[in-house]
Amino acid sequence: MPHLIGPVVPAGTLSGTPQPALPTGDGLVLRPWRPEDAPAVHTAFQDPLLHQWHARRAGSVEEAAEWIEEWREVWQGERAAQWAVADAETDRLLGRVGLRAIELGEGVAELAYWTTAAARGRGVAVRATAALTRWAFDEIGFHRLELMHATANQASCRVAHKAGFALEGTKRSAVLHPDGWHDMHLHARVRGD
Repeated sequence: MPHLIGPVVPAGTLSGTPQPALPTGDGLVLRPWRPEDAPAVHTAFQDPLLHQWHARRAGSVEEAAEWIEEWREVWQGERAAQWAVADAETDRLLGRVGLRAIELGEGVAELAYWTTAAARGRGVAVRATAALTRWAFDEIGFHRLELMHATANQASCRVAHKAGFALEGTKRSAVLHPDGWHDMHLHARVRGD
């Protein structure tokens, strides 16, 4: 049965080019992950705050290296796109930002991020989210980006609001965390917001 509407973003839009580095213009760069980032990722995931809001733990540098390899491979499959957030001058890892649950045909993806303990309170997540959002809308042609966080995660709620993601509602008992089921805030931005 033929489709009445063509894809919002054609297949191959991501995988047809190398993953770009995205400067934020204010001291950060979103860059593709590299194998040598594994020790910094492992260190970041020793932070109890990351354990509170994430379902995964990096038990070793080797496990972090496996994650990085996964993050590097998803670009070609156009299922997700992951970037390291680094200081533009020193290349010090400050966090991660990415698009997951990518649906090119519908022009929709979910934006997610984390920051290292040392980067918190410096606007890193907001700046990285804003840069990735601009690229996703202006360069790739996504129509809608969603962002979810546990309702108890007030810092992520502030990031979402500062990055222009409107709160659309609460998904009850939507995500299982190590301490049980969490209600999740659903924020979104639509191209043109």
